Amino acid sequence: MVWGGISTRLRTPLYHVVGNLTGVRYQNEILQPLVIPALQAIGPRAILQPDNAPPHRSAAVNTFIQQARVNRMLWPANSPDLNPIEHMWDELCRRVQQHHPPPANLGQLLQWLQQEWNGVPRAFICNLIHSMRQRCVECLAHNGGHTRY
Repeated sequence: MVWGGISTRLRTPLYHVVGNLTGVRYQNEILQPLVIPALQAIGPRAILQPDNAPPHRSAAVNTFIQQARVNRMLWPANSPDLNPIEHMWDELCRRVQQHHPPPANLGQLLQWLQQEWNGVPRAFICNLIHSMRQRCVECLAHNGGHTRY
């Protein structure tokens, strides 16, 4: 599993998660070293948009986020995937699948993932983020059902 964050101004390094990601590991390996510096670089209007994965919702993580004064978008349970990062993962997958032959091992796969993550044009990422409002509008108009996004 890999983790990454995007904004219109920057993207975090892609982080390889080895084993099960717990709330404590999420806080220590991702939030503290990657997310907080990125949010600080973006500025006071930055919003963290984690999904509802259990490590993102742990009590320790909630306390840490509050203490760090992070603006966080809370998603309702069972909400459609509106987060722009989901489309970034799709793009990353498409790019890696274009490599032939397939990766020979995990190390090569991780190398290609990082290479392609860094190669996604900033304009593509900005388009994903700027489409967020319209995705929410369409989701509401379809009562949470399928949209073109």
